[in-house]
Amino acid sequence: MRAAIFDLDGTLVDSAAVCAEILNAMLAARGAPAALTSCQVVPHLSIGGRQMVAALLGPHCGDAACAIAEFRARYAAMPTPPGCLYPEVRTGLHLLHKHGFRLGICSNKPQNLCDKVLDELGLAPLFTAIIGGRAELPPKPAPDLLLAAMRQLGAVPAATRFVGDSVLDMACAAAAGVAFIGVRYGYDAPDAPDCHSRFGDVVDALLQGAGDRVDGVAA
Repeated sequence: MRAAIFDLDGTLVDSAAVCAEILNAMLAARGAPAALTSCQVVPHLSIGGRQMVAALLGPHCGDAACAIAEFRARYAAMPTPPGCLYPEVRTGLHLLHKHGFRLGICSNKPQNLCDKVLDELGLAPLFTAIIGGRAELPPKPAPDLLLAAMRQLGAVPAATRFVGDSVLDMACAAAAGVAFIGVRYGYDAPDAPDCHSRFGDVVDALLQGAGDRVDGVAA
C-alpha cells in the first residue's frame, strides 16, 4: 500500500473561519448583519458550496449561482491563513512522502481553490495528483474524482487508501473500491471502523499498513 489520497477541507485544512469571514463580508455588502461564526458554518461545510452559501446568507442570498460565484471569487482573493492546517498535518505528510507514498488530493472544492490553498501552504510539491471539483466530473460521493486521482498516481484500488472526514468521503471510497480511513476532528465524522482523532494516528496506520517502521509524528 503506497498511495494515500486525502480530502482537503475538514481533513487537512480547517476552512471554517475563512468561509465565515467571506460570508460576513458578503452579508455586510448587502447591508445585512454580519455575525456568522465558524461554529455556525461547520454544519454546512459538507453539503456543497452553493447549498452552504444559500443556507447561510438566507434571505440575503439572491440568485444562488451569482452568490456562489461571488463567494469563490472572494475566496480566491483571500490569502490562506498558515494556521488553518490541522495539527500534525504538515509533519505527517512530509513523513509519508519520505517513506515513498504517492500522495493525492480528492476534493469537491473547485480546482483553482485547491491549487491555491496547497500552494500558499507550501504543500503542493508533496502531491502527485491534485483533483478538485470540475464541470466534467460529478462530485463526491460519486467515485469519478477519486478515480481520476488514482489514474494520475498510477495507483490501483488495493494499493490505495482514501482519508476523509465525512460520510460523503466514505461513500466515495466504497464506490471506487478503495479502503477508507476516517478522521473524527473534521466536519461530519463518519461512523467507520478505521477512524482516528489525530492526523498522526492516520499516518501511523498508513505506515503500519505498508509495513514500514513508524517514526512518530510530532504535534
